[in-house]
Amino acid sequence: MAIPGWQQAASPFHSGEQAIQAKLGARDRMEVLGRRMIRDFLPEQHQQFYAQLSYFLVGTVDREGQPWASILVGEPGFITATSDRTLHIAAQPLFGDPLSETLTVGADIGFLGIELHTRRRNRINGIVSAITSDGFEVAVGQTFGNCPKYIQARQFDLQGFEPAAAKPLQTLRALGETERAAIAAADTFFIATAYLDAAAGVAKGVDVSHRGGKPGFVRVDGDTLTVPDFAGNYHFNTFGNIEVNPRAGLLFIDFESGDLLYLTGKAEVIWDGNPEIERYAGAERLFKFHTEKGMRVQGSLPLTWSPAAVSPFLQETGAW
Repeated sequence: MAIPGWQQAASPFHSGEQAIQAKLGARDRMEVLGRRMIRDFLPEQHQQFYAQLSYFLVGTVDREGQPWASILVGEPGFITATSDRTLHIAAQPLFGDPLSETLTVGADIGFLGIELHTRRRNRINGIVSAITSDGFEVAVGQTFGNCPKYIQARQFDLQGFEPAAAKPLQTLRALGETERAAIAAADTFFIATAYLDAAAGVAKGVDVSHRGGKPGFVRVDGDTLTVPDFAGNYHFNTFGNIEVNPRAGLLFIDFESGDLLYLTGKAEVIWDGNPEIERYAGAERLFKFHTEKGMRVQGSLPLTWSPAAVSPFLQETGAW
């Protein structure tokens, strides 16, 4: 029996997402696909998937309207679906993670469930419905699966840890040499964006997404990062949010040291026709991020990782 898709009369895409889909000639096709793929409940296979995870990417927005990307960690089973429209997350934010300030009842929140070793990923957005003694609950708004493109496969081991245990933390108003070097060497990062205006209706929310490429795919010029965008699924959740709200939060993980680098700032998209795109073989457009503030927490992530197996989808992209 087929799993029902989007049943609401209003589109699952808000005006920003629709505008970009139309710009690229994919609006009608994506409305059909979106209504088939996006749901306002968790299919059983997604419930099972989240229950087996040991880490969970999170997107939230602070009091100033700035998005932040975060990560929660726990033993498999720390995420449970108490119904097909409710998630319970039995985890506390890591020391220094912005989530410790943004996690409140009524807050919009986005999730990316991802297994780097299998390249499987699913996304959720919703509302924090309760803070509990061991974590929090979320009422699901939208949920859908993602393709495995551009994910570097890594096995992991979870170490024993205490989330609130203090770690060396440095607050940032600009990128230093350490941060620039870490970003320049990265093959993976996560990005949180949001569109919370009432005009978005049922499609409003926070999104957190994966970005991957060959090491060095993020270009660093001072406090500005430039990232090539490759062919994807044409949902344009991230870029659709930026179209109507040019703010974003990034999370870089140092898979060797466990350092976490949280950044927030302004974002823009460089579209086809700009000669700068020609510098990035395989790119269809560029994403630019202008850092405003952030923090680096040393040795924060209680996971150890195997060397990466590069995504086969990156064979057609260049090195810059």
